[in-house]
Amino acid sequence: MSRIATTFAALKASGRKALIPYVTTGDPYADVTPELMLAMAGAGADVIELGVPFSDPMADGPVIQQASERALARKIGLPQVLAAVRAFRERDQSTPVVLMGYANPVERYGVDRFVADAKEAGVDGVLIVDYPPEECEAFAAILRQAGMDPIFLLAPTSTEERMARVGQVASGYVYYVSLKGVTGAGHLDTSAVADMVPRIKAHVNVPVGVGFGIRDAATAQAVGRVADAVVIGSRLVQILETQPRDNVAPAAAAFIAEIRAALDEGVKT
Repeated sequence: MSRIATTFAALKASGRKALIPYVTTGDPYADVTPELMLAMAGAGADVIELGVPFSDPMADGPVIQQASERALARKIGLPQVLAAVRAFRERDQSTPVVLMGYANPVERYGVDRFVADAKEAGVDGVLIVDYPPEECEAFAAILRQAGMDPIFLLAPTSTEERMARVGQVASGYVYYVSLKGVTGAGHLDTSAVADMVPRIKAHVNVPVGVGFGIRDAATAQAVGRVADAVVIGSRLVQILETQPRDNVAPAAAAFIAEIRAALDEGVKT
């Protein structure tokens, strides 16, 4: 059983929901990522999504686009992303890490080399935004053979056929993009999320995480009542981008602790 599956099983057994924060590697400072990851895990993050900087992040809104641009300006690429995971693994062997990014950096690095190096670094899952499930069954199989979970996106516009296809190849969890558009955009309609999650669950046998539009404890709590996991990225990146170096980890920990408390309280009510 993968670290992701183990984590979700333990959460389910205790009646809790997963909290999955996203940060861009190398932002807001080139060397802060391992420390930031440790702080988030210590404050209650169950899985950490680590963004791989890319020059054309088409699914991301301005906040994460700018974080990616800042990281690229600091020469952060896949080697530095994997180095951050290795450094994190020196002190945390249990919190799953998912790399989230785009096909171009992986293909430039070399798919086989990427899978081998990601496994060696301690990566648990990979979400490639622009790899549709019907075009990457081989990649998904290679990841699973290496003990990593291929994770896929679903959206409000996803058809039943697309959900079924994702259900055939995904493991770990499925990431439901709760809004049309890019990260950080729009108003979250929690009733629409509540309607969509059961439809997805009819086609997939892995947990369903919900992201995009979750910005605070209240929205996280509302989503946590209907989903298996809450993914929060843009708001966290926004909070961290203006922090002094020494306050990045404490600021992240405070925010994650607030969301964690709201999620735990939400399942009691």
